[in-house]
Parts: sequence; C-alpha cells; structure tokens
Amino acid sequence: MPSLATPALRPGPLAGREQPEIQANELRLRPWRPTDHEAVMTAYADPAIQRWHARSMTADDEATEWIANWRRRWEAETGAGWAVIDGGKVAGQISLRVIDLQDGRAEISYWVLPGARGRRTAARALTALTGWAFGELGLHRIEVLHSTANEPSCRVATAAGYRLEGTKRSEAKHADGWHDMHLHARIVGDR
Repeated sequence: MPSLATPALRPGPLAGREQPEIQANELRLRPWRPTDHEAVMTAYADPAIQRWHARSMTADDEATEWIANWRRRWEAETGAGWAVIDGGKVAGQISLRVIDLQDGRAEISYWVLPGARGRRTAARALTALTGWAFGELGLHRIEVLHSTANEPSCRVATAAGYRLEGTKRSEAKHADGWHDMHLHARIVGDR
C-alpha cells in the first residue's frame, strides 16, 4: 500500500558514499576496522556492557562478524556504527543502530570501554554524531533508549541535549528480566 507522505529522506544518502570519519574535538569517530577485533572482544567481556546491551561474545569469529556487519548495514542504509577513538585507541562505540529513511528517524546506541569512562566520552561522541546525523545525513528525529536502571546512560543522553520524553514500560528483555526503558529524543532544530 503506498504511503501518502513523501519520504523524509530518499534512498541513497549512505549507500552511495563511503562512511565518513567524524571529528569530535579530541575524539574521532571512524568506521570499524578488522583490526579493532580485540577491542570489540574486550568490550563484550565487560560486565557493564553485557548488562545493558544484553550481549556477549565468546568466539573470535563473532567479533569479526560484528565488525563486518556494520559495513553491510551502512550499504543497506539500515544502520551505521563507528569506533570512538581517543588517543589513537578504541575507547567505545556509537551507532545509529536503527535508521528509518522514510520517517527520517534513527535510534542511537553507545558503550564506552572501562578505561575511558568518567571522561564524558559517550556524551562527546553522542553530540558529534547527532550533529552529523542532522546536518549531513538530514535526519529529522534521533532517539536514545536505555534501561531506567542505567543512570549513567541517562546522564549521557541528557548531557547531549536529548530530552526525556517518557518511559516505555517493560520494553526490553535483559538477562535479569524485563526492563522499563527511558525514551530520550532530539529533533532537528533542538538546542
């Protein structure tokens, strides 16, 4: 059934070009590389990342596939992931984990390795990716969802200007059961 609304973004803004690097002052967001394998394995062995992302990696080929999958998602225009680089090393990840070009909307996820925590790494990366997603990609709305029990993630979203819009009850299943999720969002033009 055809939509009566014109698409917010026409197909092609991602697949038609190379995934860019995004500068965020002293941080750099760059596409994932096969050489980032060890950092990905370290991340998904971290109990905090496992708790909030409800994932683990136990085999080397899982990290290789995780990295390769970001390239495929960019080409399919369904997602885009970046390694957050600080001081020449992977400090975390940030992604447009879900992209909907028809509605001009995306959902962001992020994590930070233990050694990079406490330095506003996630908030700075989120601010930079938001600027690119609104300015270069042309999105209209970006959302952050996190467990209501994940207070650090709430602080990151708020620090990057994402307003808390509400709570989605029993929205996500984690290893310890169902979690209510905070929904934060920004729309183009928000300050």
